[in-house]
Amino acid sequence: MSLTAAPVAELAQVLFTSRLQESDHPSAEQVRAAVDERLCACGGDRAVCTAFVAQEAGDHPEVYAARMRWALTAVSRAYGVRASAA
Repeated sequence: MSLTAAPVAELAQVLFTSRLQESDHPSAEQVRAAVDERLCACGGDRAVCTAFVAQEAGDHPEVYAARMRWALTAVSRAYGVRASAA
């Protein structure tokens, strides 16, 4: 599956695990590069990123929701797709 065909939520989870921050005001290109970099670091396995997101949500629930909202928005803009509510 190509990244452009991957669900927004999955790409957002990958971005969530990156070092990129909302305060960096990243461009679409930077967001896509961060997603690519993290996927490579995880051996191309999005499940590895999902596990990390779950760990972070449990360890830092006070920042999880805001970061995930940002990641969803950033991925939607970077890949030109609309995030849908689950």
